[in-house]
Amino acid sequence: MDHMTVINRVIGAFFLICYAYQFIYTLTVLFRKEKDIPFGKANRFAVMVCARNEERVIGDLIESIHNQTYDQKLIRIFVLADNCSDRTAYVARQAGATVYERYDEKHVGKGYALSCLMRHMQSDSPEGFDGYLVFDADNILAPDYIEQMNRTFSEGHDIVTGYRNSKNYGDNWISAGTGLWYLHESRYLNHARHILGISCHVNGTGFLFSRKVAEELGPWPFHCLVEDIEFSANEILKGYRIAFCPTAMLYDEQPTDIIQSWRQRRRWCRGGLQIYRRYGLSLARGAFHGCMSCFDLIMSTMPAYLLSVISLGLNLLNLMHCMASGESIMTMAGSLLKMVIGMYVIMYTVGLLTTVTEWRNIRTSPKRKILFIFTFPLFMITYIPVAVSALLFKVEWKPVEHRVTLSSLRMREDKDILPF
Repeated sequence: MDHMTVINRVIGAFFLICYAYQFIYTLTVLFRKEKDIPFGKANRFAVMVCARNEERVIGDLIESIHNQTYDQKLIRIFVLADNCSDRTAYVARQAGATVYERYDEKHVGKGYALSCLMRHMQSDSPEGFDGYLVFDADNILAPDYIEQMNRTFSEGHDIVTGYRNSKNYGDNWISAGTGLWYLHESRYLNHARHILGISCHVNGTGFLFSRKVAEELGPWPFHCLVEDIEFSANEILKGYRIAFCPTAMLYDEQPTDIIQSWRQRRRWCRGGLQIYRRYGLSLARGAFHGCMSCFDLIMSTMPAYLLSVISLGLNLLNLMHCMASGESIMTMAGSLLKMVIGMYVIMYTVGLLTTVTEWRNIRTSPKRKILFIFTFPLFMITYIPVAVSALLFKVEWKPVEHRVTLSSLRMREDKDILPF
């Protein structure tokens, strides 16, 4: 057995050690039934949206909020038009939202926008709200979204996140790759965590926190490249357990362009490093003292990327050494091929299981659902060069352009599968 085969097997063993516990997550979701949750008390909610040049889509989000089954008198919508050069503020005001505008090119990112929005809200609405819902401008809510979130919130949870779905899953293999991962994360990670009493993780958009949490935070204090995971880490370390509402369905737009997807995922990877630098030691202490939520957050934010980058780097270095020294590269090439095939099989299994169990929630044709099971592993493998570039090059927050509107969705051939 050559030395690279040994190294690859050792790295594979580390993968198994790091992620074997998630097999229990899968079994938990497949064989444990979720209990019914009563309606609960009627809470007053503030809806917070930060938008940068989102005039195309923000009207659809506000319309979906106005169409909620929840009492409209208990919902107030606040929008922060962040460095906008279009009509985002105008469209949001016309749709009935309270709108603030911010112009600051030095402090760029959703975290800074949320800070500004919360300062305005604390000044203009000092009475506060029972809960605060955070959405992105491209989101669309299922009609009972807030009603379902309120049920889980009323059980006594201070932070709740919902089920994240995609409104343009079927556009191409790139949008399907991100969309399928969100489905997997919602059902087989956050749902399992919730059932087992482990803290879930907030993922970008579609989450709720209580007045108590809002008062503790003050203006939003999280400004790293992944402010959602920073918020999750901070609250877990404070002792909060983030809950999951599997019946609160939110749809958002996924990138279809490989460059935009690359930039977005590179920001996530670099943000994961920031989380390790700021919270890694505290999370490790918590895990050492038996906090499963701390251990799970550590495992979810970095080891897969690092181990994949290390494995690929060592294999490529050995391949170049063989070429430079005139040694046969067949054994080395075979080892590298086995590594890639192994990664493909693992991610194919993840994609297959998620597609089968979430079939009804995937909004595209059956042929595309099946096709994207095979392309999903390829999409996930591209995370390796994305992670390498995040390690080597400067990463900054850049907005993702959103174009998928309700009107464009309804013009598509598959209009019979739209949930809106």
